Amino acid sequence: MKIIKTKLKEIFIIEPDIFYDKRGYFFESYNEEKYKEIGINEIFVQDNQSFSLKSVIRGLHYQVGENAQGKLIRVLSGKILDVAVDIRFGSPTFGKYVSAKLSAENNHQIWLPKGFAHGFAVISGIATISYKCTKPYSKADERGIIFNDPDLAIDWKIKNPIVSDKDKKQSKFKEIQRDFIYE
Repeated sequence: MKIIKTKLKEIFIIEPDIFYDKRGYFFESYNEEKYKEIGINEIFVQDNQSFSLKSVIRGLHYQVGENAQGKLIRVLSGKILDVAVDIRFGSPTFGKYVSAKLSAENNHQIWLPKGFAHGFAVISGIATISYKCTKPYSKADERGIIFNDPDLAIDWKIKNPIVSDKDKKQSKFKEIQRDFIYE
């Protein structure tokens, strides 16, 4: 597998080794030992899957405290623009974001450790996303940042986004609590 670095050093894209033949293809979407070798030393405790229509934006979401999550994200069908925002106070990249196109065609994955808010925009007709989490979902520890925050100025590549009422009411970036401190 190949590791593709991003401008946020903790966030990287994983390009799996894919074995093609006349029947189709095969690849390992997760192998604990191989992922430990590339620096993901986490135990995943929950797998999530979501299906969304074109122009849907989900996020920006994160969890805090003992339920802060790392996420390993991939696309099963369609194409998304996946976004991670550094929310670690004191980080040299605090408030910066990285985006990556993930698709069923490229089979890339993106790793987001805790301390990053996550969201994605569907840039194909539909998309099914699967992601592994290092902690279970906890409503009490759930937080968010509004997707169109002017201080972040994320280019979602969507003209008329479809966003849930909940995500339209998320906090502004400058209002987030100091839940993550860069060390």
